Amino acid sequence: MEHKMNYKKILRGGLIVAFWLVIWTLAARIIDNKLLFVSPLETLKKLVVSVCDGNFWKTVLGSTARIGTGFLFGLIMGSVLAVASAKQKLIEELLSPVMKLCAAVPVASFVVILLIWWGSRFLAVSICFLVVLPIVYTNTLEGIKSFDKELLEMAAVFHIPLKNRLFYIYLPSLRPFLYSALKVSLGLSWKSGVAAEVIGIPDHSIGEKLYLSKVYLDTAGVFAWTVVVILLSVIFEKIILCLAGKVLQWQPICKKPASTKQPRTQGIQITNVNKSYGDNNVLSDLNRTIAPGETVTLREPSGSGKTTLLRLLAGLEKPDQGTITCGRVGYLFQEDRLIAHISAVKNVALVTGDETKAREALIRVLDAEDIDKPCEQLSGGMKRRATLVRAVESDCDLLLLDEPFNGLDDESREKVEKYMKERQNGRSMVIASHI
Repeated sequence: MEHKMNYKKILRGGLIVAFWLVIWTLAARIIDNKLLFVSPLETLKKLVVSVCDGNFWKTVLGSTARIGTGFLFGLIMGSVLAVASAKQKLIEELLSPVMKLCAAVPVASFVVILLIWWGSRFLAVSICFLVVLPIVYTNTLEGIKSFDKELLEMAAVFHIPLKNRLFYIYLPSLRPFLYSALKVSLGLSWKSGVAAEVIGIPDHSIGEKLYLSKVYLDTAGVFAWTVVVILLSVIFEKIILCLAGKVLQWQPICKKPASTKQPRTQGIQITNVNKSYGDNNVLSDLNRTIAPGETVTLREPSGSGKTTLLRLLAGLEKPDQGTITCGRVGYLFQEDRLIAHISAVKNVALVTGDETKAREALIRVLDAEDIDKPCEQLSGGMKRRATLVRAVESDCDLLLLDEPFNGLDDESREKVEKYMKERQNGRSMVIASHI
């Protein structure tokens, strides 16, 4: 069935190309002036002659090198500056007028200015760089701003290594923005690069060949080299998008989370802790000691500060007053906070650094056929169980469980409670639950 659909797609594409070739041929016959317009056959003949010329490949490689270099520099610099702007608002404010200027100023103006400054040698490289830079910068910055803050908090609590954050959290979120930037900038880089070569006329360039074809009124040559530019642009785009796809979809082996600087503790001490949000005083003079292996259940109505206390213990928020002495934490958030496009096994392995261990733990609370499915395909109860396993299997002194049984039926809850007791291993546990 799939092969049949591909065949139909290829046939449809071929018919569309054939249709426009017929239109092109008819237009050439109607105009009937080879100085103004040439047919596809004459263009093909000229293209064959050009390819047979010994300098053809040197010309193609020269233009590809210039345009490719400018594109690569624009891609790298745009990405780096976007990351810097996302980290520091002042940098974003300083770069904003520069990027708007690069996007608004006509290419011809840049060409003239750069010709005055340093001639034609690096003109195509510079123009491509200036065209690609604002496109990549703007899209990458928007992608970074769209990062799921809940997933970033999860990664911080479990100390997930930077490499795993990059390939499992950051790049998947950036993927649509980067694809958009690449598709737009790849086409524009060839258009602007060749236009710069036509003006600067560097040696061994497609722009030089187009300029000479114009001087000698060789319309067939103009058409033939234009076809070469289109083919090179398409091939270049396919290669870059293919490489980008492989990088953006790569899922490296999950490594063990980096060790924290927090020492192991012999209990949790909460001393005179106060926490307010504006005029809303959530916690007042809270004092509590939690011994190693002790389980504390917080049964309070919604809005009483249970989640706030857990976030304070996890280090995601700071108390207004008071101190908290707490070791390493495993956190079951009120939300599932699973990476949707990867499996439950991968989600747990990001925290444990061991897929075998993750699989063995998950099989105790989930069916075997579910643990390798992308989490976006799991039911709410399945996600909850996978999230709980991620917290319990983490290397921690304190387990923070916010509504651990939410969405579970009686059978699933019984499995989960048994698993939690067997895997507590002398660790302290704080369970938040509604009344």
